Amino acid sequence: MKWLEEYDLEGKTKGRGLVIRGWAPQVLILTHSSIGCFLTHCGWNSSIEGISAGVPMITWPLFGDQIFNYKLIVDVLKVGVSVGVETLVNWGEEDEKGVLVKREKVKEAIEMVLEGEKREEMRERSKKLAEMAKRAMEEGGSSYKDITMVIEDIIANRESSQNGRC
Repeated sequence: MKWLEEYDLEGKTKGRGLVIRGWAPQVLILTHSSIGCFLTHCGWNSSIEGISAGVPMITWPLFGDQIFNYKLIVDVLKVGVSVGVETLVNWGEEDEKGVLVKREKVKEAIEMVLEGEKREEMRERSKKLAEMAKRAMEEGGSSYKDITMVIEDIIANRESSQNGRC
């Protein structure tokens, strides 16, 4: 990545940060005790991982469902702040719509999440949602029950088709 070398991100973060090239174990990183917040594009998986990890989020949506997910995180669940676009951008219209986010706006969002007056409220809400997500995934929880029903349905349909009942 040419821009990475030009900007010298690894040099600028040496001793206080880590640059991971390629795939990174996001869930493992998000659940580390040193993580204060999560800057996310608001894809569904990343949103769920952030909620499940119990960390406040800085949302940077751009396309598709990311806008709806950001609204869920910021306006409904109240576990994040936004720096990205607030309306849907069609693919290829990024430059026209001005989706570039300035450094100062990111800095302000980080300060709001880590030092702002609603910091504790956001953290408490994040932790509560993480607990709810954990309970949902445990045996007897709603997600556990739902995935069990899906598996049972697949098995039943497979057995039916093997017995000639499609």
